[in-house]
Amino acid sequence: MTNNFEYPEFYSFPPFFTVQPVLATREKQMALWRELILQYHTDFKIKTLVVHDCPLWKNPDVGRELSREGVDTVIEDFVKSGHGEWEDPDIRTRCRILWRKPEQLASDIYDWAELNGYINSVCTVYELHSGEDVNGMSFQGADEELLRRALKILEKGGKCAIFKGDTSSEDGIKFF
Repeated sequence: MTNNFEYPEFYSFPPFFTVQPVLATREKQMALWRELILQYHTDFKIKTLVVHDCPLWKNPDVGRELSREGVDTVIEDFVKSGHGEWEDPDIRTRCRILWRKPEQLASDIYDWAELNGYINSVCTVYELHSGEDVNGMSFQGADEELLRRALKILEKGGKCAIFKGDTSSEDGIKFF
């Protein structure tokens, strides 16, 4: 699975796998970890990071591995940044990856609706998630709960209305 992923240059830098003690350096390092985690999970459409079973923590090519404490530090920063949230907050073993933050997805969805003539028209949650019109869009294949949160943001802003369907994927969205 990881054969097709192109790791960034910094992934081969051995100090990357040690949490840096100097605050300014550590902040840059955490930003790089966030970027790497998001890119990897987005490229492979992986919605959940299993904390202690993530291939990113180890780079055999440079013989380095992030320590358990380092993993905890990186994941805590990732969640704090708004790009992840705990699926199991009590034991913290599974982190839902927010490929894009709900506010960003809401904006992307509305831009898509405008571009594709869906203003004053209705589409389903399924069409937003898996329809032909959404190929290559940031919300294609997104976690349904995240998609619904983005739609709620649009609904609160008066940009859409959500209608109940027979099943959750048949729920309708009318854009304004």
